[in-house]
Amino acid sequence: MTAYLGVDLAWGLGSERKPANETGLVATDADGTITDAGWARGVDAVTEWIAEHLGPRTVIAVDASLVVTNPTGIREAERQVGQRYGRWKVAANPTNLGSAASAGARLLERLTALGVGYVSDTAAMHARTGPVAFECYPYTTLVGVEELGYDVERPRYKRLDLRVPAAVARARRAEAFDELVRRLRETPLDPPLLLDSHPLTAGLAEPSGIHGPTHKHREDLLDGALCAWTAAFWDRHGDDRVQILGGDPRLPADPLDEAGRKPVVVAPARPSQRRPRG
Repeated sequence: MTAYLGVDLAWGLGSERKPANETGLVATDADGTITDAGWARGVDAVTEWIAEHLGPRTVIAVDASLVVTNPTGIREAERQVGQRYGRWKVAANPTNLGSAASAGARLLERLTALGVGYVSDTAAMHARTGPVAFECYPYTTLVGVEELGYDVERPRYKRLDLRVPAAVARARRAEAFDELVRRLRETPLDPPLLLDSHPLTAGLAEPSGIHGPTHKHREDLLDGALCAWTAAFWDRHGDDRVQILGGDPRLPADPLDEAGRKPVVVAPARPSQRRPRG
């Protein structure tokens, strides 16, 4: 049976004095049932959780930079996020070999040691004979899947809107979070995402407060669910509804890493978010 794992990875490695931030973790099966959910801190704990859920066709979606080869600046995949999804106010944080946020690369090393492959194109993902991992970005999923209805702008369920007073911004963020959860629970999705099938993700439907750390705790779990669903969505729809940012041979690309892996972001896409062919 295929399992889909979503990892909203905290990008920082942490230290003995300051532990890493929480990583949201969600596992689903092919019918959208959530079989496990929770949080972990640090790459070691995240790796242990993933190892417990590995199967012969497991697909792992990670919201973090997994393959980074550019010495400075921004990866081409990140640049293309802004080019294709900027109209929806979606952009990616830049990463390079000098970035302090390197947990993604560390996690990929650990997964490789466990026999997990890295996939950067749909054919390889569908042809997998063992567990595989790829990089995703939940915002591109939310605005790239038309059924969710974010036709104008990404939902502001994460960062505060600095253009308004802090109290107003916190209230609006909570409203956006609750509305996103409502859409995920009530919109007919293909494949399904059954948030109510696990106690922790079912709890996301409870009204949000404005307390920052509590909101971040819930947000990490929701993003873990979105990552897992992105894996299922890619497996279900392939290139018909997903594009591989950084993987178009006709466009500039970053170098492969020493293992021959290509830095890409797998992103659901509307037709208008794709580069015109030809």
